[in-house]
Amino acid sequence: MRKLLKYCLTIVFFQSCIAFIHAQSPEIKVDLKQEIAPMMPVWAWFGYDEPNYTYMKDGKKLLSEIADLSPVPVYVRTHSMLVSGDGTAALKWGSTNAYTEDSSGNPIYNWKIVDSIFDTYVSRGMKPLAQIGFMPEALSTHPAPYRHYWKPGDPYTDIITGWAYPPKDYDKWRNLVYEWVKHSVERYGQKEVESWYWEVWNEPNGHYWKGTREEFLKMYDYAADGLKKALPTAKIGGINIAGTRGKGAQEWTNDFIKHCISGVNYATGKTGSPMDAILFHAKGWPKLVDGTVRMDMAPQLNDIQTGFKLTMSYPETKDLPVIIGESDPEGCAACGMATNPENAYRNGTMYSSYTAASFARKYILADQTKVNFLGAVSWSFEFENQPWFYGFRDLATNGVDKPVLNVFRMFGMMSGKRLKAISNRMYPIEEVLKSSVRGEQSDIGALATKDKKSAAIMVWNYHDMDKAGPTENVNVSIENIPVKKATLTIYMIDKENSNSYEVWKKMGSPQNPTPKQIDTLEKSGKLKSISAEKIKISDAKTVVPLKMERQAVGLIKLDW
Repeated sequence: MRKLLKYCLTIVFFQSCIAFIHAQSPEIKVDLKQEIAPMMPVWAWFGYDEPNYTYMKDGKKLLSEIADLSPVPVYVRTHSMLVSGDGTAALKWGSTNAYTEDSSGNPIYNWKIVDSIFDTYVSRGMKPLAQIGFMPEALSTHPAPYRHYWKPGDPYTDIITGWAYPPKDYDKWRNLVYEWVKHSVERYGQKEVESWYWEVWNEPNGHYWKGTREEFLKMYDYAADGLKKALPTAKIGGINIAGTRGKGAQEWTNDFIKHCISGVNYATGKTGSPMDAILFHAKGWPKLVDGTVRMDMAPQLNDIQTGFKLTMSYPETKDLPVIIGESDPEGCAACGMATNPENAYRNGTMYSSYTAASFARKYILADQTKVNFLGAVSWSFEFENQPWFYGFRDLATNGVDKPVLNVFRMFGMMSGKRLKAISNRMYPIEEVLKSSVRGEQSDIGALATKDKKSAAIMVWNYHDMDKAGPTENVNVSIENIPVKKATLTIYMIDKENSNSYEVWKKMGSPQNPTPKQIDTLEKSGKLKSISAEKIKISDAKTVVPLKMERQAVGLIKLDW
């Protein structure tokens, strides 16, 4: 018994030592010959509620930056493209006045504001993920009240007004879509519009739709018919469901897919309806626990896994492109941290590290399910003329980039083939799906790529709890480097680097910063290289040491 007890104590001690060593010395190994799949730029998709911000000063500036950071065309999705109004921007509101009627009920089409939105994208090499919605006032079955005046802290349901109802005339609805697509082809050219994706509405199982499921399918059929009549090669999909992992959402998705495959088309009377892509939403769920923000990645990843599996469960859909129409840490971009303190993660590096760690898992889930994963829309843009660092879910504030945008700058430098990256501190996907990242140790993982003359390794140090943790010494071993010399550049997002928020706080958190302060903030918001040197490669390998703060994200770039 004593020998057994001594043996058990030895094993426990040994395991504790190993755990201690791992906690102090995280190890990441990347072999440049172990390719997994092409590095699909699924991150190069963005969206927002307020379409009129698109062509405003800071909106244009941010769109230019997003376009510049990506080596491929970026897709952009916005709500309210067909909503009636004068084009005045407001939180969770937008309008284009694309459709009105004269006193006799005849349609009047006005594409001025719609064009100014799409012109802003196309002139930057970006492409619309064009949302067909919401309902114009003249077509709504319940038009009044129509314009809402929601503000942070108000009930979310206050935004649901006349734009959320079915059309009172489906033929007019179909023709509206036909005229829009026809006009787009005339303005931008057939080849350009063929490269876009179109989709109908948003989250019909949630607040955004005040009709029945059958009425939604009917509305989709008529919209798709109008689109295909204007441009038969246009691509349309759906259904951008909310809470994909839920039973009700899965029923909606299955009904939509079955309808598109074999249902009676409401618009044509034929079998089936156009379906060129599958779209659904995925959201996390942060909470405030004893005054501290605690993130929760598990709901978001379970939404994604469910959506991927649903897509692969039908022979007719398993090869279709899959677009996560909104993929975010939670569900309300315009709910700032003043009214929703659980959203206080957004200004600093917690949003950055969450983004890096969650996108890496999206790739893993795509690999496991073998789905045709095309894109994941980060529902995060900017809010024009709002308080500095108010805590919106945005990429920039008043024209100053926030740390999270620099993660996408890192993604923009990752191309070619995705590689196998092994970390002794990266949480297994099964554990993150079950309970996110809640253990004593943080999640230190890596995403790696290799192109013809470069390699890139993104490394993060993430934990759900927004509490200070130890700075970790991470050793990144890179093997099978095909050259003798290379340029090694290290980029970092942490408290001291690529972080305008920390600089703003050190200024005293000014709400009216001076021009000189704004210039300093703009410079501090860019992605910063903390080292760059030419190195010699011995035995086709090298080891790169990184000092990683809690919630930091680093990028190792090798060029030859």
